[in-house]
Parts: sequence; structure tokens; C-alpha cells
Amino acid sequence: MKLCIIFPPLPFGWTPVAPPILEYLAALTKKADPTIEIQLISGSATPDAFEKLDCDLAAISILTPTSVPGYRIADSLRARGIKVVFGGMHASAMPEEAKEHGDAVVIGEGESCWPQVLKDFRAGTLQPFYRGEQVELSDLPTPLYGSLGGGHQFRIVNTSRGCPFNCTFCSVKPFFGGKIRFRPIEHVVRDVAAIPEKMYINGDENIWWPGTENMQRAIDLFTALRGTGKKWMGFGSLGPVLAPLGSKMLNAARDCGMLTVWVGWDAMTDEGLKAYAANGKIGVDRERAVRTLRDHGIDVSLFYMLGSRDDSLDDFKRSVELADRLGVSMHPSLVVPYPGTELARQYEPYIFKELGWEYYNGSYAVFEHPDPDMTPEAREEQFYESSLELLSLPRVLRHMFKVPLRGFPYAHMLSLMNQLPVRKGMKIAYRKWREEKMLVRDKQVLERG
Repeated sequence: MKLCIIFPPLPFGWTPVAPPILEYLAALTKKADPTIEIQLISGSATPDAFEKLDCDLAAISILTPTSVPGYRIADSLRARGIKVVFGGMHASAMPEEAKEHGDAVVIGEGESCWPQVLKDFRAGTLQPFYRGEQVELSDLPTPLYGSLGGGHQFRIVNTSRGCPFNCTFCSVKPFFGGKIRFRPIEHVVRDVAAIPEKMYINGDENIWWPGTENMQRAIDLFTALRGTGKKWMGFGSLGPVLAPLGSKMLNAARDCGMLTVWVGWDAMTDEGLKAYAANGKIGVDRERAVRTLRDHGIDVSLFYMLGSRDDSLDDFKRSVELADRLGVSMHPSLVVPYPGTELARQYEPYIFKELGWEYYNGSYAVFEHPDPDMTPEAREEQFYESSLELLSLPRVLRHMFKVPLRGFPYAHMLSLMNQLPVRKGMKIAYRKWREEKMLVRDKQVLERG
């Protein structure tokens, strides 16, 4: 039996990060049935691989921005007699839609049901839907790191699942649940040691959760990782940084090779944070928390969204001012009400339904705004103007002098490796937006009637 595991092309081209589902699902497959022959395809790295694809079953993992190309690939494969099973966050949020393009859909986490999917396929009894349970993370296999080609330079390690916060824009809690499930620390160390590269990414929603017990667990994890000798970056909230154990935790993170933390800044104003119900994870003084991270020798990149129904045009300018004030790099996005989230439910009456999922990539205004000055075109133009300024080459290079010297030279190299692909993707998005904006505007106007 031949299985092909596919991650469809990203909207704006290749990135150096290997899609984690590919090598991990390959490991789950080998654990369930070692005789299966596996091929891994990262669509952004090898876009022409689908024309020559030869397999019995294709497993396609889709996010909302990759769902349209994922469906297109599935339709082509099924026309050639290849069975297709969908999984991933978008398929879990929209299973009936995914089923229109596939033979089966895995809803939720795959560990508990993937062996059954493979068994049913062999028996010719593939079911239309499989529902994965939220299992404990004590017996996960090490991904088959290094089996994916395409020049990817970063592998992802996960140490937990779930999130207790209620941020309206986020898919993590609806998909993984509100309980934090941790992996055994020794298993994380094992997986990090298996990564062929010298640097990796911790792909957890949050590398340090609030609360004394959770922060001590983070310290224990970082202490155990010191022996791997590898450098890494991760995603963290600001709340725990200023807690009593914060300094000890940050020192342990830096000492085990942490170079950069990507922080969810989310909104430019406190009012915007409250509208997202995201103020609980941010903490009481987020600017001081960012400075504290930098004081501990850790570079900071801020993720944030612009153009919500509670934002104003001034928020776009604030993002540039914030980058200058804090000495951080910025990774912007227009607000996207992803299916399955609370924000999608809140914004449902205002969403431009003429715009398909291909526009849900953080570069288009996909809903109406109550402020007449915040037209879709105004939001998109301001987004690109501020984003291209933040990602301009002089700014990217100037940021090198603001990266903490404790991380030299790896943190400085990582800063370039983070920002330059984002800059390239933003320029591709801008060019595509300029080419298509009249078509998109017609759809938005048609929706408003």
C-alpha cells in the first residue's frame, strides 16, 4: 500500500519551516502499520509533485488558507482513482464541506482513529467521517524528522496541547480543548535530539503557561533541554513573564538555547484586547513584559491583527510606532474570523460571503466595518502600507542591532531567517492584491448590495 501525506501550498510561497503534520503523521502511520510505503509532499516546496503522484491513498491536511488548493488537489487525485482523506483544523471545522472533495474526513485529533482509517481503507470499508478523541500525550511517536525534502531548515517540536484562554479569534481551544495536556519531558528531549538541524521551533500555542505549577514545569523542561545543545524559538504569552517565577523561567529558557519568542500582541489597544477576550493572557503591563524578555537576552517578535470591527485607522500607525518604541520585529495580519471560532460566530452577519476561503489569509478585509472610514479598501491599503514599512529591508537590517547580544550570532541569523521570508511573502501578497483588488472589491460591493 502506498500512502501520500500532503500539505497544500501556502498562499504566498515557500517558508523554511517544515509543515509538522507531514513527518508526524508519517510516524503515526509507521507505528500503526510498518509495511506502508509513505511519500511526503510539501506543496509550497514541490508544487509540481501532484502531477506525477502515484499512491493508493492520499491524506491531505488543510488549514483555512490552504483549503481551496487542498480541495483542488483532492479533486484531481480522485479523478485518477486515488482515495482521499482530509484532516486538519479546517476539515474539523467544516467536515461536510471537506467531504464533498474527499472520501473520508478525520474530525479532531488523529491519534485515536488514524489506525482505524488505515485498516478500513485496506478492507475497502472507508467510513465518511472519523472522530478523533483528545487523548493524553504520553505515547506519541517521534516524527520522522529528515524524511521531508524541499530545503526546509526548521523542524517543529510540540510539548503540549490545549488552551484555557477564551480568545475569540483563536482555533486552538475549539480544536484541542480547554485543558492543557503536557507531554512527558523526557519524550520532548528525545524528539529534539532526533532533529537533524541545529535549530528548531517549539510549536506549542504557549511555551509557558501561567500559574506556579505550570511555570515550574516550563523551568524543568528548559533545564532538561540544556543537554541537547540546540538553539530554538517558540511562542509565548506575556502574562507569566512578570510573575514571581518569571525571571528564573526566562533564564532557564535562554540557557537552554532559546533565541526568540513570538508573542501574541493581538491588538494595538487595551479596548481591542478586551473585545477579543485576550486581555487575560496578556498580563497587566505588556510593554514592560516585552522589555523584560529583551533584558533576559531573548529577542521578541510581535504577532498582531489589524482592522477588527473595534479598530480604527489610527491602529495601523500605532503598529509602526510600537515597533520603534520597543525595538521588536512585527508580524502583522488583517483580522480573519476563522470557521469554528467565536469571532466567526460574532462576525457572521457582517462577513462578505462572496469571498471564498482563499481570501482568509490575513491580507484581505473579509467583513464589513461599522466605521465608514474603515472601508475594505482603506483597511487593506493601510495594512500593506504599514506592513511593508515594518518589513522594509532597512528596518530588517536595523533590527539586527537591537537583537540582544547574548544571542550572537545565532539570534541575529534567526532574525533574518524569520523576517526575510515574511517580507518576501508580504511583497507577493501585495502584488497579488494589486492585481486582484478590483475583482475583490466587486465581490465586496455585491455582498453589501
